[in-house]
Amino acid sequence: MGRNTRKRRSSMATKAIAASAALALGGGGLIWANFYASAHESNNNGWQQNQTKAAAAQVATISCPDVGQKLTNVPQQARNGVAAELANLDKQITEAYARLASTRQAQAQDASFVQNAIVGPLKEKRAATIDRIRIDIQRVGGQFDNSLSQLSACTTQNAAPQTNAGGGQQQNGGQQNNGGQQQNGGQQQNGGQQNNGGQQNGGQQNGGQQNGGQQQGNGGQGGNGPVASDFVDITKVQGNAQLGVGQNGLPANGNSGSRGVFITKCGTNGNKNHNTDNVIVAPGVANGAHHLHDYVGNQSNDAFASDQELAAAQSTCQNQGDKSSYFWPVLRLQNGTQDFDQNKDGGGKEGNVGKILQASQAQIKFVGNKRGNVVAMPTALRIITGDAKAFVNGNANANVNWSCTGFENKVQLHDKYPICPQGSQVVRTTNFQSCWDGKNIDSANHRTHVAFVQGDGSCANGFKAIPQLQVRLVYNVPAPKLQNGKVINPYAVDTFPENLHKPITDHNDFINFFSTNLMNKMVNCINTGKRCQ
Repeated sequence: MGRNTRKRRSSMATKAIAASAALALGGGGLIWANFYASAHESNNNGWQQNQTKAAAAQVATISCPDVGQKLTNVPQQARNGVAAELANLDKQITEAYARLASTRQAQAQDASFVQNAIVGPLKEKRAATIDRIRIDIQRVGGQFDNSLSQLSACTTQNAAPQTNAGGGQQQNGGQQNNGGQQQNGGQQQNGGQQNNGGQQNGGQQNGGQQNGGQQQGNGGQGGNGPVASDFVDITKVQGNAQLGVGQNGLPANGNSGSRGVFITKCGTNGNKNHNTDNVIVAPGVANGAHHLHDYVGNQSNDAFASDQELAAAQSTCQNQGDKSSYFWPVLRLQNGTQDFDQNKDGGGKEGNVGKILQASQAQIKFVGNKRGNVVAMPTALRIITGDAKAFVNGNANANVNWSCTGFENKVQLHDKYPICPQGSQVVRTTNFQSCWDGKNIDSANHRTHVAFVQGDGSCANGFKAIPQLQVRLVYNVPAPKLQNGKVINPYAVDTFPENLHKPITDHNDFINFFSTNLMNKMVNCINTGKRCQ
């Protein structure tokens, strides 16, 4: 499968998210310096208008409640229709963010512009879409929680002055605070608080000047991140080797229980199999992810693939008994390079710009459970780990680990990208949920049918231990430089545009299509303490 390959696509109306020029002038990386200067110039309208301009410059992004995560009981007959409407909600947000990014002058002149022209109309669209979700569910006899209608309203998140660009992380029992966000039992509250992700390090733009295509502000090449505060010199971070945010993503294995390891070798996507779909979350919807994925293993994974097609597909895995699909957002170097999707949906049109980096290593293994044996995964089991919207959703579902080779046993970062020393490579590590409800291959919100192990390795609520998928991706990334509060030649994962390329948004996806024989071999290998492939 080639880049952005499509089959049986219905023609969907798509909208350009933002022209490159508009992104360069705004995005989440705001033209703070220009507005700030205006606030100190004398003009006919006086001090109040200047303060309005400064206030307009602070709006960084749009935060909307995640309706999909609240839909935990959708009848099977309604799920495809509901998934399509949830994809509409995502599309509405990306379009609203594009309007936010391209109307900075209007915002400077009218303090109510964002509310009246962007957030208000977005609420009306979302209310209509949520009502269609209600109809889809009730039409097949399901129950709809009417309180979900209150999730139509969105808020804006503001930029804030930078205080510690690229500094060390604050640790709190393994919990990460994204800048100024408040944590409450691991839940981040988005009621208009100021966020590190939207922060500009002084927010300074260098007059829009370009240097080999690299914008000299804090908005990254695409104008919507990353920013200097998203990076940290890993050699200056206090040691913290705990994987996962809170209890999310803890290794399930240990020195007891089922101690075996099963390794599958599926390559590093050297054949450049990419698309911007997500068949788990948005089946049947082109560009449902609004960002580009790398795919290894199954070669037929796009939005329109059925389980039968996935089971019959070719695989890049050395053992053709593994036709599973492993996919994650691409990593890009924002050095002014334009890749193949510069003018495409999910790529440059949505702020995902720069050179796509192929991993130098993609290590995929399955491990056991330190409390006891594991059972076989069911065919077509779907697991999403991490949250592509964690910057606006909060970190309840985040599962992010960034590090550098030579530092993995010392430092794991959750809300920062590492700047690695010379000779060291960037590492993304993901430990998946490894407790299964014993019945379902998916759930309405794609979360509740699986769970992470508890601290002692046990599975709660009667769930069964299954082999834990662990993915380790290694990249040769030129080290970014932090200069005068700006990041030069940054790298970042692809994201939904309103999430501003924050490192906390990294995520990983898996669909099990091991043959029965190979899955049984895996389980036996793990339960008997062997190392197999």
